[in-house]
Amino acid sequence: MDKYANYEDLKQHERKGEDYVILLREDNSRIAVIAPHGGGIEPGTVEIADGVAGSEHTFYAFKGIKKKGNAVLHITSNRFDEPEGVRIAKNADLVISIHGYHENDDIVHIGGKNQDLKLKIMHMLNKAGFHAEISTKPGLRGQHPENICNLCRTGEGVQLEISRGLRDRMFDNLGRRSWRKKTGLFFKFVDTLREALR
Repeated sequence: MDKYANYEDLKQHERKGEDYVILLREDNSRIAVIAPHGGGIEPGTVEIADGVAGSEHTFYAFKGIKKKGNAVLHITSNRFDEPEGVRIAKNADLVISIHGYHENDDIVHIGGKNQDLKLKIMHMLNKAGFHAEISTKPGLRGQHPENICNLCRTGEGVQLEISRGLRDRMFDNLGRRSWRKKTGLFFKFVDTLREALR
């Protein structure tokens, strides 16, 4: 269970700039790539979202920067209502949200309401040598209309839940915050997703 029900609740107890930061790079693209649980909350997700967005797409991240205990900053995707994040999502035709899932297997659970893009991403990731599947797990399906990925204009986004095991292999030390080195697998993953969005 989340400690905070929504952003307003979180804001009363946590300090922006000290406990968390909001990263934003806006573009004219109709696509936004976001990491609502970045930094110490779900490590590696900010870098992945940033890489997928590149210079073409809009990028947004809510990033936990506490020395420890970042899990308290997690607001579930159906209730994630940080105003800048919501504005970015609602201005886009398509939102791709990048999340981290705790299991150690190498797997990507694909959720969201955009059926066609989910299948395309799954096929392309699997073809590139990753293990990706359409999620049937409760909590990882991303079907709720209020899920941040589905707040886009079409009401149909994509949610990627990337396992801890896979994220561990994308960086030389996922636990170390500063100067975390990206591996070849990171670039292969990001390039595959960028290709799927073309």
